[in-house]
Amino acid sequence: MALPSPTPSGGVILLHGMGRTGISMRAIAVAMRRAGIPTLSPWYGLRRSMPEIITWLQPRIADFVTANPGPIHIVTHSLGGLVARAYITAHRPASLGRVVMLAPPNAGSEIADLVFSLGLDNLIFGPVGPHLRTSRPATHETQLGRVDFDLGTIAGNRPLDPIIAPLFFAVPNDGKVSVESTRIAGMADHIVLPVQHSFMVQDAAVIAQIHAYLATG
Repeated sequence: MALPSPTPSGGVILLHGMGRTGISMRAIAVAMRRAGIPTLSPWYGLRRSMPEIITWLQPRIADFVTANPGPIHIVTHSLGGLVARAYITAHRPASLGRVVMLAPPNAGSEIADLVFSLGLDNLIFGPVGPHLRTSRPATHETQLGRVDFDLGTIAGNRPLDPIIAPLFFAVPNDGKVSVESTRIAGMADHIVLPVQHSFMVQDAAVIAQIHAYLATG
């Protein structure tokens, strides 16, 4: 993901992470719009199952695709990466462009495993919780599908609390997701930046890398 780059064409769909709303993707949306790129940042909520989220998104994304000729790119944060995979598996846009995932728990999250061990999964994660486990049920993995699209992934390696993070992770991580968990077979590019999980969506270097990848791969 090289800097700098020309402006990507088409439109960009922004999919937020766990416990967030479309507002959390605002910095990315503003950067895209300043470059003349239309965006869609739906607030799909997380008290739905993954199939329910996909069903809710489908007409909204379909309308956006119709209104914006050209490649439709997708940028995600955290759980949004899994939502994107499930959506593409179920309703792949004919004009799908590139996808950039920020800190996606493609192989699950050790933090989610801890929440499950404490019996707090439904309270904290809701119906999408099983998708976040490192030992994801086979049926849930099937919903997500494989990566057969142009994917670039950005991982962080700077946890917010470097003292507590080692209690849950034995490997580089962003405080919520390990760097290794962000990887997935089929991805075209993967980089690691010194950013923390929750705040990477506002980071200037991250946003510059998103712009570069959407424009040139």
